[in-house]
Amino acid sequence: MEIREIINETQRHFAGENIDVQKAMRQHHAFMQTLKNGKIDVFLLPPRHTFPEQVFTRDIGFVIGKTFVVSQLKRAVRKGEESVLIRWLIERKIPFMKMEKGSIEGGDVLIDGQTIWFGDSDRTSMMAIQEIRDTLDQYTIHTIPFKKEFLHLDCVFNILSPDEALVYPKAFEKKEMDVLANRYHLIEVSEEEQFTLGTNVLSIGKKTVISLPLNRRINETLRKKGYTVIEVDISEIIKSGGSFRCITLPLLRK
Repeated sequence: MEIREIINETQRHFAGENIDVQKAMRQHHAFMQTLKNGKIDVFLLPPRHTFPEQVFTRDIGFVIGKTFVVSQLKRAVRKGEESVLIRWLIERKIPFMKMEKGSIEGGDVLIDGQTIWFGDSDRTSMMAIQEIRDTLDQYTIHTIPFKKEFLHLDCVFNILSPDEALVYPKAFEKKEMDVLANRYHLIEVSEEEQFTLGTNVLSIGKKTVISLPLNRRINETLRKKGYTVIEVDISEIIKSGGSFRCITLPLLRK
């Protein structure tokens, strides 16, 4: 993990100090232990020094139903990360579908049962979304554009339950906000919380989420709504522009 090439605004802010790798590793280990404490099986892909963004496993693939989709990453600094995943899948004889048409990254893919929300971002193309639409036509697919200054959809929108979602309203036009509000009760994060990726919590079932300690207001709001909030400090990792959702790739949803 290292900021070698600035590919998002968070990295631009922290480029001068860069990442304390040892601290980031300790935080990542504590996060993995939190998952294991929650009876979640954790698998690690082999690290490659050539990939400074490899910690963000969310983007290299996503699972829709029983279909494992391997992404097509857009930025050159990240291309090749998916090959490590493919090797891992082949070794375990796990079938997968490799995206071929246009770029798509898992941070722009949010799954809610039979409904899939795709972020129309700088990293995910309409061509790729159409490939998914043609291949997995049993799903209801929505495309949500948002302001290009934000990296992925899950940096500004995240589904918590069948009825509730976190959102940063300033990332969307009124039309998109109306679409989301028609489907979910929206819990808004502030501008400060968006910078510290307040939307990018990880839901692990039974109304339990993992969140950053420094996002105190949103954590308290979630607790008042009946969520169990487990606070884990990965403040060093988020300097590179991703949080809990970004550093996990769920293989199986129950």
